[in-house]
Amino acid sequence: MRCSGLQTWILAVFAGVFLAGLPASAQQCKPTQSFDGWLETFKREALAAGISRRAIAAGLDGVAYDQSIVNKDRAQGVFAQSFLQFSGRMVAPYRIQGGAQRIQRNRAIFSRIENDFGVPAAVIVAFWGLETDFGANSGNSPTIRSLATLAYDCRRPDLFREQLMAALKILDKGDLNPSEMVGAWAGELGQTQFLPSHYLEYGVDYDRDGKVDLRNSDADVLASSANLLKAHGWQRGQPWIQEVLVPSELPWEQADLTIQHARSKWVGWGVKSATERPLIADNTPCSLLLPMGRNGPAFLAYQNFQAYTQWNQSLVYATTAAYFATRLAGAPAYNKGRGQVPAYGLPEVRELQQLLNRQGYNAGEPDGKLGVQTRAGIRQAQLKYRLPADGYPSDELFSSLRGR
Repeated sequence: MRCSGLQTWILAVFAGVFLAGLPASAQQCKPTQSFDGWLETFKREALAAGISRRAIAAGLDGVAYDQSIVNKDRAQGVFAQSFLQFSGRMVAPYRIQGGAQRIQRNRAIFSRIENDFGVPAAVIVAFWGLETDFGANSGNSPTIRSLATLAYDCRRPDLFREQLMAALKILDKGDLNPSEMVGAWAGELGQTQFLPSHYLEYGVDYDRDGKVDLRNSDADVLASSANLLKAHGWQRGQPWIQEVLVPSELPWEQADLTIQHARSKWVGWGVKSATERPLIADNTPCSLLLPMGRNGPAFLAYQNFQAYTQWNQSLVYATTAAYFATRLAGAPAYNKGRGQVPAYGLPEVRELQQLLNRQGYNAGEPDGKLGVQTRAGIRQAQLKYRLPADGYPSDELFSSLRGR
C-alpha cells in the first residue's frame, strides 16, 4: 500500500502539473464533432506525416473515447501542499535508502552516464524515485487511448495531438508495442515519466539492444533522463542547491529565482552555510530560494536549478527533487526554519490570489497554487504594505489585503 496508493496519487498530481495553467473558461468547452469522425481525420494526418499504415492501425484501430481521462484533466487542487508537507512526505527514509542502494548497485553505469552527459547519479536517482518509486509504479493507463481522448477534447487539442503523433512514431520505430505503451493518465511514459515527444527526442538506447525502452531498461531510463537534463541546461560539475541559514533581517525582495547575486553578496548580507563547512564568498552567481518564506527552509539555488524547473514547473516539486538529490549526495536533512511556519491550503491561496488580482497585483488564475506568478504578486503587495517581501503569504498580508 505504501507504494501503490501513494504512487497513484503521485502520478495524478504530476500529470496535473503538466496540464496546469488553463483559464476556467477552457473547462466549459465542448468538441465540435464525434470522436470517431475526429479519429478518422487524425489517421489521415498521421499517414501524411509519414507514419506507416501498420503503426496507425496498431495504435488507433479500436481506440475508444475515455470520459474518465477528461474528468481527471478537469480536476483541480494540484500541489496545494506546502514544501514542508510535500517534501516531508516524498523524501521518505525508504526512498533515501532505496536511492542509495541503487546508486551503489549501478556504480559503473552511473559513472559512464556522468562521463557522457555530466549529470551525477544522485540527481537522476532523485527523479527516478519521485516519479515512479524507481520504476515500481509507472502507471497503468493505455497511453494511446489517453492521448487520443485528450487530443479530441477541446481543452488542449494541439498539445495532445503532437503527443499522440509522437506516440505513433514510437510504435513505428519499434521501441514499444501497443501492449507496452501504458503509463500515467495524461500520456507520460516510462520510469521517469517522459512525454512521447521527449521519448523520441531525448531517449537513448544505452544498453545497445537496438531500441529505446524507458519502461524496462534501467540503462535506457537513466541515460535518457540525463540526456533530457542536459538539454534543459545542466552544467557539468556545478551545484544545484545548497541549504543555508538566513539572518532575521535581509533585503527579502532579493530572494527571487529571477534575481542572482554573487555568493559573496549573500555572505555579506549574513547568509551562512547550514553545515559546518563555511559558505565560500566568491563570485559564483546564485539566487536565494525560500520555498516557505523567510522563516522556513532556505537554499542557494545555482544555475543547475533551472534544469529542475524545466523538468517540472511546480516550485514545490522542483525544490523537493533538488533537495532529495542533495540527501542522496550526503547532505543532512534540512532545517525547518524559525518557529512554526504557516502552511496555507488551496482555499486560502485561492482567496489570496483573488484579493491580489482585485487590487491590481497579477497573481494569475485563482487556482490555489503558490506558483511563480502568485509569488511575484505577493512580493509586490508586501512591498506596498511594508511587509518583509519574501514572496510567501502571511496573516499580516491577508489582513492588509482585506482592509483590516
